Amino acid sequence: MKFQDATTKEIDNILGEAWQAFGVYRRTTLTQRAGLMRAIARGLETAGDELIKTAMRETNLAEARLKNERTRTMFQLTSYADACEAGHWLEARIDTEADGNPDIRKLQVPLGPVVVFGASNFPFAYSTAGGDTATALAAGCPVIVKGHPAHAETSHRVAEIISKAVAAAGLPKGVFAHVHGLAFETGKALVTHPYTRAVGFTGSYGGGKALFDWANQRPQPIPVFAEMGSINPVFLLPGKLKEDARELAGMLAGSVTLGTGQFCTNPGLILGVDGEGLETFIRELGAAVVGSSPGTMLHPGIAKAYAEKREAALTQASVETVAVAAAAPQDNQGVPTIASATGEAFLNNPLLHQEVFGPYSLVVRCKDVVELTRVAGHLEGQLTVSLMATDKDLSDHPALVEAAQDICGRLILNNVPTGVRVSLAMQHGGPFPATTDSRYSSVGADGIKRWVRPVAFQNWSDDHLPDALKNENPLHIWRMVNNKLTQENL
Repeated sequence: MKFQDATTKEIDNILGEAWQAFGVYRRTTLTQRAGLMRAIARGLETAGDELIKTAMRETNLAEARLKNERTRTMFQLTSYADACEAGHWLEARIDTEADGNPDIRKLQVPLGPVVVFGASNFPFAYSTAGGDTATALAAGCPVIVKGHPAHAETSHRVAEIISKAVAAAGLPKGVFAHVHGLAFETGKALVTHPYTRAVGFTGSYGGGKALFDWANQRPQPIPVFAEMGSINPVFLLPGKLKEDARELAGMLAGSVTLGTGQFCTNPGLILGVDGEGLETFIRELGAAVVGSSPGTMLHPGIAKAYAEKREAALTQASVETVAVAAAAPQDNQGVPTIASATGEAFLNNPLLHQEVFGPYSLVVRCKDVVELTRVAGHLEGQLTVSLMATDKDLSDHPALVEAAQDICGRLILNNVPTGVRVSLAMQHGGPFPATTDSRYSSVGADGIKRWVRPVAFQNWSDDHLPDALKNENPLHIWRMVNNKLTQENL
């Protein structure tokens, strides 16, 4: 199937419909929104193998991977529906009149139409019916998705499922819309439209930063929640490296090559202190990568970008190639690669800090823990940082642990970063440039908080307050009443 880029007039009409629908959708009950999200999840399931086959054809991803991802997407929709109904994200606060002070009550209200940009590497979980769409619908915001051109038909099919669920729920058509667009003008038109109130994005630094800049150049700036990539450093502390160098090498080889390295949590940087333990680790990691196989990447554009960035990194004067997969790659395949550089070289070469999106990792050999800590302090913001460490390592090197915490959203101990659990405690976001706002997560029900803002009601009669703030608590949600968390009526 071939799809045409949405015109400026079409985008204007779509945003106009979304704005009109916002007036209706924002007044729906939490139960109604949750019902819509569960209906979308059922629609994904009943779409069956045909949807999976379409995604396989467009993305080169395996059937098992796509089925698992669809299951995850359905879980996101249903678990966020549960969270929507529970209402914790409303953050209802009530301070009743006392000692001459007025009655003040506060809750979170939806921002308005949200534009979501589909991700290239997750055609289900981070795209049309993915986490951004699910959390925005939970918040009471209409959604306009720009499908990723690398899986345009998959996105179109999923959009049909969502639109059908919206219609079946008796909601206005403008609650959800889907557009196509190869040209950057499409994205700019969506972000700068006066009815757009927020943006969700998962992709490259260049793409996310452009959306962020457009949003902030508007007469009325709007928030952009962009996840823009990460090299997810893994620090090998001396004690752990001495005990488990071979095991760590095997673990990280699997993580670097998983999914042909096409995960935002791929460990693209591994750091340790020179010595026998690190030499063993590098030797074992290299052997595992030599024995691995090249994998077909999501689409030719990503394969081309990987080849170019890999070549740019390997041709730096300070970089040594440690290992390359022995098997010859076919068209559009990424070659698993391990490179190495000294800590000093890494500190002096900003190019080595950049993400090489694919099955590539750079091992940085530091002179001592002092230099290792110095490198940590010079790293940019990351989604994750992993510490491979014994208890004694952690106790002996608090400055390194603190430096690691300062640059990430998720600090991992003795495990690899690949694999993101969908749960309330998950933080999937980190300091710039990993994301544009490290205070929020794009995974877990806390992601709903991206699409709302607080409003306080002073001296309002009970009859005219939102249900979440009424005396009798008709939603039966947990509220903070006079500094006490309770579900009780007033």
